[in-house]
Order: sequence, then structure tokens, then C-alpha cells
Amino acid sequence: MNKENTIKDIKSSLDKIRPSLQGHGGDVEFVDFDEKKGIVQVRLQGHCVGCPMAQMTLKEGIEEELKQAVPEIKKVEAV
Repeated sequence: MNKENTIKDIKSSLDKIRPSLQGHGGDVEFVDFDEKKGIVQVRLQGHCVGCPMAQMTLKEGIEEELKQAVPEIKKVEAV
């Protein structure tokens, strides 16, 4: 799969996650995808910023969902 299609799939998956985050006053924004390393960078927004549960949301929610949807993804990082 090429990088452009992978990014499209990442954004589509984030759109599926977004309502859950927004329901708690937060959000997530796609920043970048490093194709060679398989790393997606996202920016947490709203109440997610500084939330004590943000790391768990990132790893157990966002990262798990993206890895299932896009096999090329190895890791998700917040920037």
C-alpha cells in the first residue's frame, strides 16, 4: 500500500474513534505517518491534553484501533 492510501486509512480510523473522544470533551488530530518506521503521530486535543488517562487512551484506544485497521502501523505517538 502506498503512503497516501495508508494516511487515508489512518484518517478514516481516527474518524471512527473521534466521537468517543469528543463525548468526553477531547479530540485527536492526525499529524504525520513515518512509513519506514510504521509510526503515526497524532495530537490530542481538548480535555485529552493533560488528562491523567491520556496515555492509556493513546495506547489502548487509539493505537490498538489503528493497528487493527492498518497493519503497517507499529506505534502511535502523541506530539
